Amino acid sequence: MLIGTPKLGAWHDERLEGATSDLYFSADVETDGPIPGPYSILSFAIVYAGSFDGRNFSRPQNYDEVFYRELKPISDSFEKEALDVNGLDRARLCVEGAAPQEAMTEAFGWITKNANGARPVLVAYPLSFDWTWLYWYFVQFCKAGSPFDYSRCFDIKTAFAVKAGVPISRAGRSKLDPSLSSKRQHTHHAIDDAIEQAEIFANIFEWKGAYERAR
Repeated sequence: MLIGTPKLGAWHDERLEGATSDLYFSADVETDGPIPGPYSILSFAIVYAGSFDGRNFSRPQNYDEVFYRELKPISDSFEKEALDVNGLDRARLCVEGAAPQEAMTEAFGWITKNANGARPVLVAYPLSFDWTWLYWYFVQFCKAGSPFDYSRCFDIKTAFAVKAGVPISRAGRSKLDPSLSSKRQHTHHAIDDAIEQAEIFANIFEWKGAYERAR
């Protein structure tokens, strides 16, 4: 043991004094392909999903705090399979969709306003897809950059794997116990899926985990 190293509890208490809470935002994107740049975000939704101050997690009473936009594509490339999944009319969005610069700037403002001094954290299940798209779009199209900086993100899939004691390869949504799932349908509409995901996030965050349950 290193001399002068504080006990974990003391370190934790000290760090919490004046600490800034995390404010979580569940995000879902619907796209016309696998990666940003060659392909485009067609719609995205961001939903307030809860807060954590290091001791206490608070889930929202409802999911009325929602930001949603449908965007103009940024290229001519698309995959029909992606459109078949989300059901969005890409031709309509080429005419009626919001410009990415406008949408991402508005999203940045909405997130920072609702964070109200707390640190916004992006959550998704799995995180890798939605984070890749939104971070790229924020950096590319919003002068202020990403409201989540370059790494403030929370992968619900990893949290479930750790708490359930299972490999990541067995931590997909289909493996969730009904008590951790949302009762909402997964519709591939960004608002519906972001809210569904926010409920799963809160359920897993509050869950004691498989090891605690087995004691």
